Amino acid sequence: MSPILEVCCGSLASAIAAQEGGAPRVELCANLYEGGTTPSNGILELAREKLGIKINVLVRPRGSDFVYNKDEMEIIRRDVVKCKELEIDGVVIGFLTTNGDVDVEKTTEIVELARPMSVTFHRAFDMCMDPYEAMEALIEIGIDRILTSGQKNMAPEGVDLIADLVKKAGDRIIIMPGAGLEVENIADFHSMVGAKEYHSTLWAEVESVMEFRRSDVYMGGSRHIPEFRWKQTDPKRVKLFLKQLE
Repeated sequence: MSPILEVCCGSLASAIAAQEGGAPRVELCANLYEGGTTPSNGILELAREKLGIKINVLVRPRGSDFVYNKDEMEIIRRDVVKCKELEIDGVVIGFLTTNGDVDVEKTTEIVELARPMSVTFHRAFDMCMDPYEAMEALIEIGIDRILTSGQKNMAPEGVDLIADLVKKAGDRIIIMPGAGLEVENIADFHSMVGAKEYHSTLWAEVESVMEFRRSDVYMGGSRHIPEFRWKQTDPKRVKLFLKQLE
C-alpha cells in the first residue's frame, strides 16, 4: 500500500484544495506563522460540511512553548469536546514538562477525553529532551501517531533520527514525518525512512485582489510576513506528491 498523505491546511480553501488533489486527510489549523493554533469553530463546522475526507484538528491555544496553565488546559478540553460534537476524525495535541519530557498526566487526560477520535502528538515532540524516551511514553499512553521533523527544522535534515524512530516504532505507533517535505524530495526521503504516513503543506502563493496597497503598515508587526500575498494548498502539488509515493 502507498503511504497516507496528510495535508496541513491553514484555511478552509486549503482543505478543499487538498481534497481536490486527492489527499485522504487534512490537518486543520490556524496561524501557521506561529507553528499553528486551533482554528475557529466556523472553519471546523464548514469543513465538516464540505469535506468528505478525514479531518484532524490542531488543538493548541497559543504559539510558543507546550507547557500550559490551568485556563489554557480548560480551553483545550473545550476545544476537544467541540471537535467530538462536530464528528471530527482526530485531534492533534502536544504537552511537555518544563524539563523537556512528555507531560504524561496531561497527555493521558486529553487522550481519554478525545476518544474515539484519533490522537496525534504534534511537533512538540521535536522540542523534547530525549526522542526515544518520549516515543516510548507516547506508546504507553496510547497515542496513534507522532508528527516529527526528526528534531530539526526540516524533516530532510532529521532523516537519520526519523528512519531510526520508524524502525524502532514498528507497528506500535505511526511515525509521521513532516516539515520541508515537497514534491521534489519526497521520493528520495521515503526511500530512506519508509514511513506509513507523511505530512506536508504543498503550498502555492495566492495574490490579493487589493488594488490600493499601503506598503508601510504591517498587521502582524513584521515586514517578513507579506500583507497582500498568502500561501494556500495547491491541488496540483498534492497530486504530484501522491504520484511520487506510488
